[in-house]
Amino acid sequence: MSKQFSQLGIIEPLIRSLTDSKISIPTDIQQKSIPLFLEEKNDLVGLAKTGTGKTAAFGLPLLQLVDQDQSHIQGVILAPTRELGQQIFNNLVSFAKYLPEISIASVCGGVPIKPQIERLSQTTHIIVATPGRLIDLIQRKAVNIKHTGYLVLDEADEMLSALKDGLDLIIEELPKNRRTFLFTATMPGAIKQLIQNYMSKHVMQIEADMETVGHQGIDHQFVVVQPIEKLDVLMHFLNSKLGQRGIIFCKTKAAVNKLAKNLAIHKFSSGALHGSLSQGIRDRIMAQFREGHIDILVATDLAARGIDVKEISYVVNYHLPDVYETYVHRSGRTARAGAKGISLTVLQEEELFEIADFEKELGIIFKRMAKADAKSLEENNALLWAKKIFKTKPNHEFSPEVKKQVHTIFHHLTKEELVEKALAHYLAQSKSAQGPVKKSKKKNTR
Repeated sequence: MSKQFSQLGIIEPLIRSLTDSKISIPTDIQQKSIPLFLEEKNDLVGLAKTGTGKTAAFGLPLLQLVDQDQSHIQGVILAPTRELGQQIFNNLVSFAKYLPEISIASVCGGVPIKPQIERLSQTTHIIVATPGRLIDLIQRKAVNIKHTGYLVLDEADEMLSALKDGLDLIIEELPKNRRTFLFTATMPGAIKQLIQNYMSKHVMQIEADMETVGHQGIDHQFVVVQPIEKLDVLMHFLNSKLGQRGIIFCKTKAAVNKLAKNLAIHKFSSGALHGSLSQGIRDRIMAQFREGHIDILVATDLAARGIDVKEISYVVNYHLPDVYETYVHRSGRTARAGAKGISLTVLQEEELFEIADFEKELGIIFKRMAKADAKSLEENNALLWAKKIFKTKPNHEFSPEVKKQVHTIFHHLTKEELVEKALAHYLAQSKSAQGPVKKSKKKNTR
């Protein structure tokens, strides 16, 4: 039976803010971690999937343990990306609505550092930071974390490359008697090494909601395609999901740009997100996606961290991830807050054998989605072609005389006849562009 937040030891002002946000029932990770955070003195490792409420699991008790009479930084929260850091910061501010004396600052990369330095000159109890920006601030002597009692590493498995070079420097600045809390969706060898190197020997470990990878509501599917038809198959799938929001994952920034350009050409409501874009552009794309102005986000794995949008109906792995943990994070973007979702992986024939490895390692079952046949793909492309025409802006360069002559040519056609002729012309052009079909040689059966 689920406990209430009050039974976990959370104080009344925090419960009031949760009630305002219509949060009343703690999640599994919150029920298991909050009492340990409040009552114990040891370090803690929390293993839980993306989207299970980890921010409240550490954020609520951290806010409660802050000594408002002290002006120094008491808690440091590290996140892999600015987007996730901003999400954590916003949640903490919301949680602390009725604790106005608590001061929280966000000092993440991707934005000018000078305003952050000015902000840190004021009383600050908790900072949310990306590792690189925190190191920069330490080296500039713009932040003092020497009296910090709590260090939180959120989504640690997504932060390994950033932590590898910089955690030593951060740890040197922290007091030895601090408590460290590490939250992760997966437990690769590098995380185990990090725990051994930087956390106490008496570290506590909890697991929550780990019965299956991703959420219970995720339908894991795959489709096998030929390289030449990969984009067509994807667009056929996307057309079946019109009006729904989804994320398409690619391995590289170049692949993200190429796919996003193709989707834009075919008038899909989409945007690209990767690390080489300026922070301003990334913020604008994310805002458009959150607010529903665009339906599809084409992204690299790291750039997609911190996307907290509940109505994501599907995730597409346009490229199979290199490691199992990445699949966990990708699929965890959908089926949030009890909803259903699809995680579709697009494979080529030579990659098919890898599905069995993913099933065995992650304990999930993939269903094979039937690939759309050639006729369905052709008809879908015709619909996309028609949509492009519909969305094309009128060209005013033609003279009125030419327009009148064209109107005269089509004058006696009904709308149905014009559509039929236009589609016939499209099909002829399409087949012409594909070139002559080569006849296969007959096998010698003698």
